[in-house]
Amino acid sequence: MTHDHDLVLRPTARQVAAALNPPAGRNGGDLVVEALAGLGATTVFGLPGQHALGMFDALRRSDLEYVGLRVENNAGFAADAHGRITGQATPLLLSTGPGALTSLAALQEAAAASAPVLAISSQVPSPGIGGGRHGYLHELRDQKASFRDVVKSVHTVRTASQIPSAIAAAWESALTAPHGPVWVEIPQDVLLAGTALPVVTALDATPHDLVPRPELTAVAAHLLQNAERPAIIAGGGVVRSDASGKLLALAEKLDAPVVTTFGGKGAFPWEHPLSMQSWLEDRHTTDFLEDADVLLVVGSGLGELSSNYHTFAPRGRVIQIEADLGKLESNHAGLGIHADARIALTALLETVEDRRDPSAAERVSALLAKVRERIAGQELTLEQEVLAAVRDALPDDSPSFWDMTILAYWAWSAFDARRPNTMHSAQGAGGLGYGFPAALGAAAADRTRPVLAVSGDGGAMYSIAELASAKQYELPVTWLIVDDGGYGILREYMTDAFGEATATELSRPDFVALAESFGVPAVRTTTESLREDLAKALAQPGPSVVVLPAVLRMFAPTHL
Repeated sequence: MTHDHDLVLRPTARQVAAALNPPAGRNGGDLVVEALAGLGATTVFGLPGQHALGMFDALRRSDLEYVGLRVENNAGFAADAHGRITGQATPLLLSTGPGALTSLAALQEAAAASAPVLAISSQVPSPGIGGGRHGYLHELRDQKASFRDVVKSVHTVRTASQIPSAIAAAWESALTAPHGPVWVEIPQDVLLAGTALPVVTALDATPHDLVPRPELTAVAAHLLQNAERPAIIAGGGVVRSDASGKLLALAEKLDAPVVTTFGGKGAFPWEHPLSMQSWLEDRHTTDFLEDADVLLVVGSGLGELSSNYHTFAPRGRVIQIEADLGKLESNHAGLGIHADARIALTALLETVEDRRDPSAAERVSALLAKVRERIAGQELTLEQEVLAAVRDALPDDSPSFWDMTILAYWAWSAFDARRPNTMHSAQGAGGLGYGFPAALGAAAADRTRPVLAVSGDGGAMYSIAELASAKQYELPVTWLIVDDGGYGILREYMTDAFGEATATELSRPDFVALAESFGVPAVRTTTESLREDLAKALAQPGPSVVVLPAVLRMFAPTHL
C-alpha cells in the first residue's frame, strides 16, 4: 500500500543527482543561507563580526538581498519592521558576544510587539562553549542565556547537519501565533568548516494554526448577540493576523462600537460610525468601555497603555481572544479564548446572529464629541496642527514608524492610520531609537512607496549612523525630527512630578548639516511649512530629512 507521505518524501531522479553532486567550496554558512532561501526569505539584515564571517561570505553565493546597518540594535529594529510589513520571518545575522548583546533591546521590542524576527548569531568555536575560560574574543559563559528571557524560543546548533532543521524550527516558532523573535546560535568552526552535505532546496516550516475551541465560540456568540451594550477593543493581534475585514464585518453585524489600541492602529476604519478611534488615554472612553455589558477584546492583553494605565475596571462580561497564552485573562477575568484573531473572528462571524442597535452610532458620536471638547479646552492647537500636517502629507498607503516622542504619543490617540499595518511605534517595549531604522526595514520590504520615520532629537541620536545605511541602499525614507532640545516627554514628566527637570536637556548637532554630510538632502521647516516640506520630501526618491524645531506638549492625562 502506498501512503501519501511516501509520495511527498520520495526524491526525484533529478533531486538525487543534485544531492549526490553538491557544488564545491561550500561551508556551514552556505547551509544557513540555503535554509533561509528554502524557507522563503528574500532579505536579511545584520552586521558582520569575526565569528560570523562564514555566514556573510556565503551571502555572496546566494540570491538573498543583504541590508547592513551600522549598529546591531538598529539592524534588529529594521528586521522587526520588515517582519511586521511582510508578515514573514525576517532574518537578522549577528556576531558573537557584544554584537549579539547589542541587539537585545530590539529583540525585546519585537517580543513585546509580536514581530517575527529570526536572529542567527555566531558563537565562539565549539571547544570554548560553556566554559567561559578559554579566552576567546567575544566569549560569554552562556550566550543563549542572555536571550532566553527575551525571545520566544532558543535553538542551538553544534554540527553542520543540524543547521537546516534548527533554522526551520526557529522559522516555524517565529510565525506560529503569537509571532515573535527567535534565536539561533552557531559556532564559528561549524560555519567555516567545508561541507559535502546536499544543497538545501526546500524546507517545511508551516506555522501551526491556533484554532478556538468551538464551545467557547458558541458561548461568546450567545453573549454578544444578546448584549444590550456590546463593545470591542481591537489590538495588534487583529493587524498581525490580517483580520481587519473580519473585525469590520463582525462589528457591523453586532452594531458594536470599536476602539483600537495603540498597537492596533488601522484595524478599524477611523471615520466609521461605530469607530471610537483610539482615545484610550481618555476617561470618557474608559467610562464607555466600562459601561459595556459585554466587552470583546481581540488581540490585546489589555496592558498598561490599553487599560488607561490599569485604571480600566470593566463591569460587564469580558470575552478575550488572545494568541499569547501568557496574556490570556492576565489582567481581567473573563471568557478566555486562546486563538489566532483571524480564525476566531471568522468562527464568530459564522456563529453569531445579527443584532441591531440604532443607538450605537449615536453613543459613539456623543463620546467623540466629549473627547474633542476635552482636548479643545487645553490650548493644544500647535500639536494638533503638526499632527494634521503629517497626516495630510503622508500618502494613505505609506507606512509610518514612530519613536518614543511626544508627537508619537499624540499619534497613538489622534492619528488616523488609514490602512491596516501602516502605523507602527516602539510602544511595545518603549525603547528609544526605533523609528528611523525600523522605517529602513519597511522600505527594504517595499521600495515602491515612501516610508515616514518620526523621532525627537533625543531618539534621533540613537540612530544617526543609519543615515549612512539609508544613503548606501537609497531607501525611500523621510525622517521627521522634532527638535525640542532634549528628552521632551521626560522633561514634562519630571516637571509635573518634581517641579523641575534634571538630565533632560541635550546638546545636539545641526541635523540638517549632519544629514547633508551623509549625502542625504535635508530641510529645516516650520509649523506653517511642515505640510509642504514633508510632502515634497516624501515625493522624492531615496532618503531625506525634515527638521522641525518645536516644543510640543502632551494633552493632560485623565487616568489619574
